[in-house]
Amino acid sequence: MNKIFLTVIVTLLIIPTLAQNVAQITIDNRGKQDIITFLVDESVIVNMTKDGKINDWGTEYTSPTTGTYPRMEKYMGREEYYPATDNEAYQGKIKYIGRTLITYYTSADNESLKGKVKSIGPNLLDYYTEYDDAAFKGYVRNAGSVSFTYYSSYNDEFYKGKIKSVGSTNISYYGSFDDKAYRGKVKNIDRNPFTYYSSYDRPEFNGAMKTGTPSVTSGGVKYYIKNY
Repeated sequence: MNKIFLTVIVTLLIIPTLAQNVAQITIDNRGKQDIITFLVDESVIVNMTKDGKINDWGTEYTSPTTGTYPRMEKYMGREEYYPATDNEAYQGKIKYIGRTLITYYTSADNESLKGKVKSIGPNLLDYYTEYDDAAFKGYVRNAGSVSFTYYSSYNDEFYKGKIKSVGSTNISYYGSFDDKAYRGKVKNIDRNPFTYYSSYDRPEFNGAMKTGTPSVTSGGVKYYIKNY
């Protein structure tokens, strides 16, 4: 009986920890608004920019015919904010979403880290600093157990600063020698290739996705491509 009770307690402690992890990466094909999504409390998601700012949060929207769609509905649960008397780096920012605590780097930390998200639930976050390459200075380096790398300032102008890898998943992009309609757009996510209509196709198709799907999963993380 004691063994069963212990197993139940351990399971209850482990499940929330496993749930609070990187669930999705939204890649903006312009490379400006990539979003890292954490699943923090059953169906509750938190969207964070790659430079450590909470963008928004809510509950996952699920269609009965297509499954989870990359949009969310307003969260109706507990929301608590840091008061105006707290450290200037995070006063007024969201503190709790449901049971999930969010912390931030303070004004006493490195200037480049001030105000950035430090933790989301059990996930600790750290960032590339001013000592790193200028193309990805200030971007997330690690989010919990998931590491991020980026293309450097020495890479092609159309993808420098863009996400290069998430954990073991590599991401590549079309470069300056490719057709102007899809330069800078995602070429591969792991073994998933993407092609686009070129500037020689009908004008209304220029740059539109030709092969591949906007949503793929690799390494347990879902990737959604916002194509323009």
